[in-house]
Amino acid sequence: MFRTIHSIPGLIAALLVALIAATGAVLSVNPALERMQAAVPARGEVSVADLAGKVQANIPGVENIKRKPSGEIVVTYFDPDRPGVVTVDPRSGASTGAYEPSAFTLWITNLHRKLLLGDTGRAFAGAGAAAMLILSLSGAVMLAQRLGGWKKLLGRIHGTPSQRLHGELGRAAVAGLVLSAATGLFLSLSTFEILPDGSPAEAPFASASGGQTLPVGDLAALKAVDLNDLRQLTFPYPDDPSDVFTLTTDSGEMTVDPATGTVQTAATNTPFQTAYQWIYALHTGEGLWWLALVLGASASIVPIMTGTGLVIWVARRRARPRIAHNVGAQSADTVILVGSEGNSTWGFAGTLHAALTKAGHRVHTGAMNDVTVYRHADRLIVLTATYGDGEAPSSARRFLDRLANLKSAPARTYYVLGFGDRQFAHYCRFADMADRALAAKGAERLLDTARIDRQSAQAFAKWGVDLGHVLGTPLDLHHVPTRPRTCRLRLIERRDYGIDVDAHTAVLRFGVGEVRPSLHRRLFGARLPRFEAGDLVGILPPGNNVARFYSLASASRDGILEICVRKHPGGLCSTFLTGLEVGEEIDAFVRGNPGFRPQPGMAPVIMVGAGTGIGPLAGFIRRNETHRPIHLWFGARNPASDFLYEPDLKNWLTDRRLTGLHTAFSRLPAGSHVQDRLAADAETVRGLIATGAQVMVCGGRDMAAGVAEVFSGVLGPLGLTVEALRKEGRYVEDVY
Repeated sequence: MFRTIHSIPGLIAALLVALIAATGAVLSVNPALERMQAAVPARGEVSVADLAGKVQANIPGVENIKRKPSGEIVVTYFDPDRPGVVTVDPRSGASTGAYEPSAFTLWITNLHRKLLLGDTGRAFAGAGAAAMLILSLSGAVMLAQRLGGWKKLLGRIHGTPSQRLHGELGRAAVAGLVLSAATGLFLSLSTFEILPDGSPAEAPFASASGGQTLPVGDLAALKAVDLNDLRQLTFPYPDDPSDVFTLTTDSGEMTVDPATGTVQTAATNTPFQTAYQWIYALHTGEGLWWLALVLGASASIVPIMTGTGLVIWVARRRARPRIAHNVGAQSADTVILVGSEGNSTWGFAGTLHAALTKAGHRVHTGAMNDVTVYRHADRLIVLTATYGDGEAPSSARRFLDRLANLKSAPARTYYVLGFGDRQFAHYCRFADMADRALAAKGAERLLDTARIDRQSAQAFAKWGVDLGHVLGTPLDLHHVPTRPRTCRLRLIERRDYGIDVDAHTAVLRFGVGEVRPSLHRRLFGARLPRFEAGDLVGILPPGNNVARFYSLASASRDGILEICVRKHPGGLCSTFLTGLEVGEEIDAFVRGNPGFRPQPGMAPVIMVGAGTGIGPLAGFIRRNETHRPIHLWFGARNPASDFLYEPDLKNWLTDRRLTGLHTAFSRLPAGSHVQDRLAADAETVRGLIATGAQVMVCGGRDMAAGVAEVFSGVLGPLGLTVEALRKEGRYVEDVY
């Protein structure tokens, strides 16, 4: 819900909000500049009468004295020879020069308040303030939800570079933006009299008592008012003996008899008028120059957040397939919820959606994260993959928590279909978790949880037949996987290991450029897609649209795309890759993996890898130009056959990109595994953890489980656990 609330006003009003914020940031500097230029007497040093008397003596024909919130004194006068407006020294009353507001500032103010369009522009500006308020509040709620609650709002933000930048900037600016937007909306509503006008109270009409007028400097009522409380003093009209002085202060307005110096009439501001003045000051920063700078800094962030927000929205829209005839969630009789990490599950959901729609059902398809109670739905169908070590995929990470908070089951009946790979230990584990959670919520399971291995279209079609029997509607689920958008990469270098011992492993380096490049590439050149070490590359074997993923051992700025591949018996993609000759090409695409990165800073990093799991770790070490302490524990079979990256590791030790190298080889006479070497080095590891080290583990699932067990023992004396480090982002894994 909050994502929808956040996205809609953001998309509609993105340019308007950015314009209002940018102009507000420019205007925020003015109060500080004016305060620097103004001479402000201490309270009790100068009264209104003192200033008025000196001004009248220095400037004939004074009509009006105004004190701006910055303390600057502006005098309007009319003399046949010298009409005009000047600024004056508050102590001497002498003119300091003509008052000439900046034309640029006036233009920016007009643009900020009414978009140069009069009242129509004021209405748009008010709408922009409302949109900014909605965006700020909904964004704060979304960030809190993403980080696990309000108490963790200051925690580390994960995601793509755009997501991290958007979150960090939003977190820094949200308080200032909420204050600016709320006060701006209040002022807009007052301008259009939707809220009462907040203008200062006006004293009732009064006439002078007559008689000889006193010098303005001797008027008792004006002597009683400190200059710092003055807003405006209007002088009587010279040729009208009945006219009076009108004095406006922060508390209201009064009229003063020029002959007696007494107050004739007075009006005090109502609480609303006083509140209005404060709200105006809070919004403009007038009189609060330091606050203006804070609010201006927050506002200056908005154009950047607008850009990152649009990037995130476009990426999200591109990531999901467009599903035709997707009815609203609360008007559907069938709801399909999708849990997907790489978007392939969305494709199966689209096929099911089309078949059910063709059969006459009103179908809504959405992400599992958006689960709610569907008032008119007869059934809920969940299609979900499992990510990593039995975890929820990205579009389902909040599903279990949100489901637990619902007052009832989302729908009366449900079905769950899991997608996974049988070679993994926790095959379709999250699908089972979703099934149990829905049953616990009171929904009725009408079909046992089914599993689809390796995105089998045949198994999906068979499940469709079973579902059709339960629904009483034949379903033909003929799913053709959509081929991902790929780029062509050419193999430019390879290093081979373990061929003689039937354990073929290769380090493959790819560059861009086809043998027969397209016209576009010939004209504009070719470049690698953007990626970091630890991201994933999806590779499509010839004749197959199902990608296999490999961790990247390089960053795009290295100028190469590098992976480590071990040939598996019967492995379609690994056989294809290890059989490539230099100059041959592949179809590939990149997927971000921002959760597997070294944390910022200079704290030590403990890297643990076995076999091809060293790939992304080598990529991180290669980019360690700051000489951050990195300690690598690496396990393999035999140093003579599969010591991957051996020359590079020795060079990195020499140039201090790598601080320590600890190896374990299982096929040596006194062989050991990497987890054994970690256990032997427990004191060293514990010391690094005590200084704030992060742990990064990459490799096979069994190895990772063994490493986690060793760390449980290592962390015990420190009062820590592996799970506690995971929550802090100090224990991350990339396992397969």
